[in-house]
Amino acid sequence: MLITLLALAVVLGVLIFVHEAGHFLAAKWAGIYVHRFSLGLGSPIRRLTFRRGETEYSVSWLPLGGYVKMASREEDATSALLEGGAATPVPPDRVFEAKPVWKRIVVILAGVTMNVLFAWAVYTGLAAKNGRSLDPTTTVGRVLPEVATGAAAPLAELRPGDRITAVNGEVPRSWDDIVERLISDGGALRIDLADGRHVDLHVHPAAVEDRSRIATALLPFRPAVVDSVLADRPAAQGGVQKGDTLVAINGRPIAQTYDVFEVMDTSAGHAVTLSVGRAGGRRDLQMRARAETVPDTGGKQRTVGRIGVAFHNPEYHEPVGMVEAVRLGTAATVNSAGLIVRTVQGLLTRRVATSSIGGPILIAQQAGESARMGPDRFLAFMAFISVNLAVLNLLPVPVLDGGQFVILLTEAVTRRPVPVRVRERLAMLGLVMVVLLMVLAFSNDIRRLLGG
Repeated sequence: MLITLLALAVVLGVLIFVHEAGHFLAAKWAGIYVHRFSLGLGSPIRRLTFRRGETEYSVSWLPLGGYVKMASREEDATSALLEGGAATPVPPDRVFEAKPVWKRIVVILAGVTMNVLFAWAVYTGLAAKNGRSLDPTTTVGRVLPEVATGAAAPLAELRPGDRITAVNGEVPRSWDDIVERLISDGGALRIDLADGRHVDLHVHPAAVEDRSRIATALLPFRPAVVDSVLADRPAAQGGVQKGDTLVAINGRPIAQTYDVFEVMDTSAGHAVTLSVGRAGGRRDLQMRARAETVPDTGGKQRTVGRIGVAFHNPEYHEPVGMVEAVRLGTAATVNSAGLIVRTVQGLLTRRVATSSIGGPILIAQQAGESARMGPDRFLAFMAFISVNLAVLNLLPVPVLDGGQFVILLTEAVTRRPVPVRVRERLAMLGLVMVVLLMVLAFSNDIRRLLGG
């Protein structure tokens, strides 16, 4: 729980700071008077507030956002509710409305720009550090029948051992290429196989859940070759060695690692006979599977059998230069943004269920999980959430940056400001929409916690 809370604080704190720093720096550049830079909404916490020059820097009571309070000719009820009390009088030429429209647009869009740049920098840095992760397999290992339903149902035509030669005409050189094409390509999907057969799938570009199901239902081929044996576990005591190939368990033929887990999952506490192939020939080894408790896909605990071996993973990291790292970072940023845009489109067209919307509780859970996986996973998670924040802020909802951009664009086209009364009504409407969305997100989070 502590790791989860700390991870959430880091994710929200860093990303809100990055976003608001964009607005703040752009406002200073434009010559706009900035009353307050705040992490959090509402009134500032007195002990976490200080002033430098004309600007007050603070942490506020409601930790669900942040704001840069710029000088304005009018203070509406919505801004007072979200940003706290009245501001100090300033020279007329330093208020937000006194600046040219194009400068105000730069200020409004600076927050999302900083979020995108942050994500791009993280993705690029991870690519430069770790290189390109590749799984050279292009052979199908298994199709999960419980997942291959609906739009993914045609995958049932695939058989273990089928080699994929192209997805939508693109020749994959790794399993990663296959997954990327299945998730990212729009419209119909065509999978060509080495034996001349092909599988067609028809899925809308905005049907993100269907695309995720397709990618999840298809697993790569994994030969059951032992990579390591844990000391003092049944396999080590029974004589299993690194490099052994499991060919049968209790007489059942083993083609790949998925077969091993199927047998072992029902063998807790039972004696098992492993038939292994090695340089000296085939051998039968006796041992008793140890009972262990693991979570299932629904989060519930179940008891399975384990013998203490790890299988060979063909994935490897290919070092890349800085130019290629920049390309990979840019591609990862664009792909993340595209996924979020398609999700929003799917929600609006009802191709994505509203139950998939998550709030701070879900973000906290995912942040905690990624933090436990190591700093690289945690940084990648932060980058994805940063892109998410940028895309959602660009939605044309009045209280969001996208709504403010539309208002300024209208002013630029009509060459006159949008009336204050209209802006106030739009702001209240936008606030209601955001509150309703937050209620939905929180209710979904609570239902997930309760197993709904």
